[in-house]
Amino acid sequence: MRHLSTLLTAAILAATLSVAGPAAAFTLEEFEFDSPQQQAAFRDLIGKLRCLVCQNESLAGSRAELAQDLRNEVYKMLRAGTSEEAILDFLVARYGDFVLYEPPLKPSTYLLWYGPFALLGLGALVLGGVIWHRRSRPEQPISAAERQRLQDLLAADGGPQDPA
Repeated sequence: MRHLSTLLTAAILAATLSVAGPAAAFTLEEFEFDSPQQQAAFRDLIGKLRCLVCQNESLAGSRAELAQDLRNEVYKMLRAGTSEEAILDFLVARYGDFVLYEPPLKPSTYLLWYGPFALLGLGALVLGGVIWHRRSRPEQPISAAERQRLQDLLAADGGPQDPA
């Protein structure tokens, strides 16, 4: 039993270290810059770029390996003197507009920009149609057979005898 406890403790420790290793490796302090402006430009640039693995995080916040590779690529290009616009153009040419956290407004991204509004409008139209349809239908009185069945159910339940 003691051997099993030791083995379990070792497994938990190994799992913790395997998770903590990549987490510790993900820091922006590993990048050295010539000036605070260059560091600010780097942070701004990786904030504008989307992690292609996580898809809902910027490169600045992602811990994915691909995000680290892209951060390294951006860092190397920035250190080599490549302009921010050229870096963005390079990444868009390689990965498409999806790599940008805020893709430009152009025909290929219309669905991305206007799709949520179109779905909201469609939902409002459907809801309005359902409400209009229900209001336009006249209320129909219950038949004599339905009235008798209701009286029988209420009588069996001990409720009032005449529902009308």
